[in-house]
Amino acid sequence: MSEINLGIIGGGQLGSMLSMAAKKLNIKTIIYCDDINAPAQNFCNEFIFGKYNDSEKILEFINKADIITYEFENIPFTTLNEINKKKPVLPKPSVNRLIQHRLAEKDFVNKLNIRTTQYTLVEKKSDLDSLKDLLPGILKTTTMGYDGKGQYPIKELKDVDSLNIDFSKVYILEKLVKLKKEISVIITRFSNNNYEIYEPIENTHEDQILKYSKIPADISKEIYNQSKDWAISIAEELKYIGTLCVEFFIDRNENLYVNEIAPRVHNSGHLTINAFNISQFENHVRAVCALEKVPLKKLSNAKMINLIGNQIEPYRKNFKLNDNEFFFDYLKKEVKDKRKMGHITTLIK
Repeated sequence: MSEINLGIIGGGQLGSMLSMAAKKLNIKTIIYCDDINAPAQNFCNEFIFGKYNDSEKILEFINKADIITYEFENIPFTTLNEINKKKPVLPKPSVNRLIQHRLAEKDFVNKLNIRTTQYTLVEKKSDLDSLKDLLPGILKTTTMGYDGKGQYPIKELKDVDSLNIDFSKVYILEKLVKLKKEISVIITRFSNNNYEIYEPIENTHEDQILKYSKIPADISKEIYNQSKDWAISIAEELKYIGTLCVEFFIDRNENLYVNEIAPRVHNSGHLTINAFNISQFENHVRAVCALEKVPLKKLSNAKMINLIGNQIEPYRKNFKLNDNEFFFDYLKKEVKDKRKMGHITTLIK
């Protein structure tokens, strides 16, 4: 087989781990990113710096790649669509456009008879006056939000004035559930009814940023099966190619809700690198490059801890790890508060 050149849009840690997985499969990676300091350039074969509307740089990128994928969803649809006219983009740009918009995403999920929290569109501040039934809730921008950005918890209407919300943007108001826990299910779909799916992962957030993930998740067999079934239904309906993550809420009455879909590899799946024979990253590369699907095998239970901000510092100073601990430094130059800098996975027998 001739060498495959995989183009990856986005140069964060997910791009780094995709590049490492591709290297294992003898696939060359070209990263395109609008951040000159993108950490993934430390792991890929070639790095191109350019804005997402720079047609010359984009063309240079297209000419070097056979297949193109992306490591984050907030890429202009027009950019992905133009690239797709020249080289295949997977997952499809239409999938990304749907999931980029929170209202469209939730409407899509509901049409599959899959439960989400109650929600409604908020186009102006006065819309909130008639929405007391959805409080307490969380107001989210319909686009461009991640790790808690563009999200405003609202207990009562009087809270709105103190939150400094920019109402020139469009929002979605979601009613809060009485949360028991959060889980995620990662699935890699290769073709129709041909996929590998990981067991549900239990997640804990701090300051709206993922802090801990673990397998097995402490959930009922019913939730275990329902979450996997829903993830399969979503991936099949989207005709998805690649790795996708579905984030779920479980309420105190053991009801399951889809929170969000991530059309990419996912932070909670970092533990798959060490806990399974094939990681979510390798499976994504295999799927988008149309390589052989290898049956998934769990090697160990595991927990993953995100290292946020200066929590990375001790581990960069020859911190002694146990044999069952695996440290990954994202090699980000600048340590910032609330910035994911690395992670540690611990295998548990």
